[in-house]
Amino acid sequence: ALLRVCLLLSCWGLNPSSGDLEKSPHSDPDPWDVPHRNRRSWVWNQFFVLEEYTGNEPLYVGKLHSDVDKGDGKVKYVLSGEGATSIFTIDENTGDIHATKRLDREAQAYYTLQAQAVDRLTNLPVEPRSEFVVKVQDINDNEPKFPDGPYLAGVPEMSPLGTMVVQVVATDADDPTYGNSARVVYSIEHGHPYFSVEPKTGVIRTALPNMDRETRDQYVLVIQAKDMVGQMGGLSGTTSVTVTLTDVNDNPPRFAHKNYQYTVLESLLVQSVVARIKAVDADIGSNAEMDYRIMDGDGPGMFNITTDEDTQDGVIMLLKPLDFETKSSFSLRIEATNRNIDSNFLNLGPFSDTTSVKVTVEDVNEPPVFSTPLSKMVVSEDAKVGTSIGRVSAHDPDNSNSPIRYSIDRNTDLERFFNVDALSGVISTAKPLDREANSVHNLTIFAIESHDPTQIGKGITLITVQDINDNAPVFAIDYETLLCENAIPGQVIQTISAVDKDEPLSGHRFYFALAGPAAGNLNFTLRDNKDNTASILTKRGGFRRREQPVYRLPVLIVDSGSPALSSTNTLSVRVCDCDSDGVALSCGAVAYTATGLSTGALLAILGCIITLLVMVLLIVTMRRRRKEPLILEEERDIRENIVRYDDEGGGEEDTEAFDMVTLRNLNVIRDPNVRRDVTPDTPTFFHYPSASRPSYKSLPDNVVFREFIWERLKDADVDPSAPPYDSLQTYAFEGSGSVAESLSSLESLSTDSDQNYDYLSNWGPRFKKLADLYGNSDSTTVLS
Repeated sequence: ALLRVCLLLSCWGLNPSSGDLEKSPHSDPDPWDVPHRNRRSWVWNQFFVLEEYTGNEPLYVGKLHSDVDKGDGKVKYVLSGEGATSIFTIDENTGDIHATKRLDREAQAYYTLQAQAVDRLTNLPVEPRSEFVVKVQDINDNEPKFPDGPYLAGVPEMSPLGTMVVQVVATDADDPTYGNSARVVYSIEHGHPYFSVEPKTGVIRTALPNMDRETRDQYVLVIQAKDMVGQMGGLSGTTSVTVTLTDVNDNPPRFAHKNYQYTVLESLLVQSVVARIKAVDADIGSNAEMDYRIMDGDGPGMFNITTDEDTQDGVIMLLKPLDFETKSSFSLRIEATNRNIDSNFLNLGPFSDTTSVKVTVEDVNEPPVFSTPLSKMVVSEDAKVGTSIGRVSAHDPDNSNSPIRYSIDRNTDLERFFNVDALSGVISTAKPLDREANSVHNLTIFAIESHDPTQIGKGITLITVQDINDNAPVFAIDYETLLCENAIPGQVIQTISAVDKDEPLSGHRFYFALAGPAAGNLNFTLRDNKDNTASILTKRGGFRRREQPVYRLPVLIVDSGSPALSSTNTLSVRVCDCDSDGVALSCGAVAYTATGLSTGALLAILGCIITLLVMVLLIVTMRRRRKEPLILEEERDIRENIVRYDDEGGGEEDTEAFDMVTLRNLNVIRDPNVRRDVTPDTPTFFHYPSASRPSYKSLPDNVVFREFIWERLKDADVDPSAPPYDSLQTYAFEGSGSVAESLSSLESLSTDSDQNYDYLSNWGPRFKKLADLYGNSDSTTVLS
């Protein structure tokens, strides 16, 4: 233990915390004055304590002593600061300092403490507080560690010897300024003989030249870092380094075969894939990208080859239709070349390869082919039905040369204007044509093989209908001509034009004139402007609406067709009252005004009529809103309807009023849907076990009806839909006997009763029997 004990020496005034010299406060202010020598109270150097001390006793650190302390026990030493009392203790009498806990330099390298000597009695300081440092001395107790491990690195394949791969760095938590505890050297434990590591720097380099990725693309190295400069007893740590060889373009593409053969149908569509070939390249990524091209072949322009960027396949595409009858096979020579060639590896080339491809065309039954896919024909609008327009022609491209039959796709000729001869293909008219309705007919013609009707070819035929002069010209619009009453002679009141549905090749030319009856009228005249328009002019002035509100002029329009067609159109001219600017204010006939009635009288009559209409409307509304009575008059006379029935029942002998058989077959009439989940507490005169309950058919009649009554009572008690009020049910059937004996009043004659029943004789003939039984007559007479 390198401990230093404080010395009681005298020197210049020194601040222990800063180490600066302080001039005595009693010195002369003269700058040339030599400093006086003052007594120093404390002096000590830095204390050291060894980390990770494992002894049982507290570790002695050092001793503090003041020259004020005379050894008489009047001075007490006090320690404060970092770890005071918890880690470091001081003997207040002797000043001895001890460490009571194990210290770890990596956790805290030094502790700053303050020491003070105080008077034991007054607790006043006898020396100023002084600060000192306890430094923890390092031992080699931490192994090197790789903070960035494990490592992933890459190096191009075929790299020369000594190419740098990656640098690994290990750190040691021990003190690098003390001993060799933190001095690390590197070594490779696993990875020989492919890689090496520099002992001091940790740089990993290739140890073999021309390592091939295609042979092995990954290596896992184990690197060791050992402190104490690798000497015996040093601590070590390891990490793994995964080195991947990255690809370079050092392998040319190669076709697996020198010759390829494919078969395709001649019906293959243009731009379809004919075949896919692939040149194999051991490289990966961009180094395996390649371009294909057709070097030569006997079908120029028939095929093209492109590269599938996802699979690097060469895709052969068809550019023109195939025809087995014309050419049944093609030979191609195809080259594959690397797209990205590395100049460092040209000696391994060439980076291309060639192969031969033969494409064989297989014959299929093709549909008929029209000699002209689009046929154009012309027909006159006035062609008669059955007129031949033209002929279409198709043939079977196969060697069988099957006969052809023709038909029209009626979806393109819904009104059936045309027919086609099935054998010759001649197209003729089937109905009269109208160019103004449809000037061009677009027909689809089917050509069908006779031997195989499923083979159908299609051709387009455009039939243009030529125009003839079959429509007369008419007014371009419906004209509304207004004539002011103040118009002057020679005034143009309307300019008219015409339209014609026909379309002559030289264009339209119309001629205008007033029709024969109106040619010599004295009111209007017509002037042909020679530009397919005409002007209507007045011949006179002074037009009056009262005289004639409307004039009708027949206008004759003639076209320039051959033969020329004409039509007569009527132009209506209305006479109007106009202002000074010629703007019409009112037109047509003048309303007639009755003589003898002024305007005020007419307004009075109109007001009366409106008043009468309002009154009628109010009366109708009040009648509709009138409330109907709550009780109709016919319903107010309500009388009771009493119906008398003087029929008397036949008693027990009357078996027609009620079917007794139904009562005797109770098991049949019982409703199976009646609830049985609630059993009423109603007693029965006959108890039977539930398992041996007898059938109603085996019981005597009196028991049958008693059980019937109790069953119905039970049903009434458990019926959820039964009414909440009492119901009286009378069963007019008397059994054969009763356990309670007879309750009849017939036996009450022998009892002493004060009851007087003479009033029964006053109740009429219906109670005569009771009056005889309970009256004052002799009992013996009654019983006899």
